[in-house]
Amino acid sequence: MARALATSPGRGAVRRPIRLMIVDDSMVARAVLSRMISADDSFEIAAIAATAEAAIEALGQVTVDVVLLDLEMPGAGGLVSIPAILKAARGAKVLIVSSLAEEGAEETVTALRLGATDTLPKPGTGRFNGRFSEVLLERLHALGHADRGAPLPVAAALPVSAIRGDLPPLRAMSEDQLELLAIGASTGGIHALGQLLAALPASIGVPILVTQHLPAPFMGVFARQLAIAANRPAVIAEDGMPLVPERIHIAPGDAHLAVELYRDRLVARLERHKVASGCLPSVDPMFASAGAVLGSGALGVVLTGMGRDGTEGAAKLVACGGAVIAQDEQSSAVWGMPRAVAEAGLVSAILPPDQIGALVGVRVAEAAPCK
Repeated sequence: MARALATSPGRGAVRRPIRLMIVDDSMVARAVLSRMISADDSFEIAAIAATAEAAIEALGQVTVDVVLLDLEMPGAGGLVSIPAILKAARGAKVLIVSSLAEEGAEETVTALRLGATDTLPKPGTGRFNGRFSEVLLERLHALGHADRGAPLPVAAALPVSAIRGDLPPLRAMSEDQLELLAIGASTGGIHALGQLLAALPASIGVPILVTQHLPAPFMGVFARQLAIAANRPAVIAEDGMPLVPERIHIAPGDAHLAVELYRDRLVARLERHKVASGCLPSVDPMFASAGAVLGSGALGVVLTGMGRDGTEGAAKLVACGGAVIAQDEQSSAVWGMPRAVAEAGLVSAILPPDQIGALVGVRVAEAAPCK
């Protein structure tokens, strides 16, 4: 194992650098990544390892915020080692930097399901330049510092003021019968989705919609893996497809997923218009249409992700009588999208994914049998 410990530059009152570990069997890749990262004094390279086994050993001695992990390495390899690396890293996030992030949908989605926060395709030897460096540093800044605080108990998550005093108070949750569950997610969302869906009751009696920011070629693999994690059928939505209770309907990677009432049946509508967030697919049309069609029967969930996608749609959903739940900061890989809806005063609860699933179960059990 090659390991290099760096000294933090003097930064006065400025927050400490984000500490990184690079795990890659290629000496060239390790050197180039180190050079790119060292050009930004927001980061400190705390350790370097050539195998997953060496990385796990090093994590017992150093503390890092982000692990840059290649998937193709000797020994156990990066993919199967993700759970062990996350355990050893004690709250650090894993960013996959691998050629498989572009070429292997199965491996990439599996890595995200196992707990990796994000993926970035690694260019071939000699092509580590230009835009790649910009994107890498942008992703690392977004991931930021690890949160090593203890998880909040359920009771502490109920009043927003108990979590963040600068956030507006929670909104009342509708007690009407649930008719649709719509979930939006981005960075870190695949892992969070698995936790939420696994915590749902065996039957909730309503269709489930999912908008996850993911490239179109990965959607087939994502649907298969989500079905396994949720123990429910999962399909990529098609225009005009009936929305079936207990089935997960996933927005394709190249269209927004919206809801429409057609001949007294809920159906999927695929749209491709530009939205304020710039995302395709976007959570906004899903939330907005769910509120317009179902009012208080619609429940939206905003999971981990960068940016503000979902905030405009959540505002329209709430205005129509629906409710929104946001993932909490401590369990989020990136508290961007959930934070935006919380700061807008649109949420009825802020919880980790498994507790969101449990709360949906409570809503189903306690809701009135008819509106």
